[in-house]
Amino acid sequence: MAKKRERLGVIKDILRAIMKNRQIKPTRLLYASNLSPQMFKEYINELISKQFIKLDIDKKEKKTFSLTPKGQEFLQEYKMIEDFIENFGL
Repeated sequence: MAKKRERLGVIKDILRAIMKNRQIKPTRLLYASNLSPQMFKEYINELISKQFIKLDIDKKEKKTFSLTPKGQEFLQEYKMIEDFIENFGL
């Protein structure tokens, strides 16, 4: 049986998917995050409220998500932690 992802791992996956695409539509991000729609909405609302991502709506009412500087900083710090853990073989 597959191991459940921890909360920070899910957040990292969402932010990396956005960073990889610069801007990403909600449905594509839902698929990339591999979450249920309900869980996806909860994570997205939290990330927006904490200003890690922003929701952009264009003139045609099309929605996309983009990463904020705070979200980019989180990914950089998370990478440092992953590297630190890997260096100790954990």
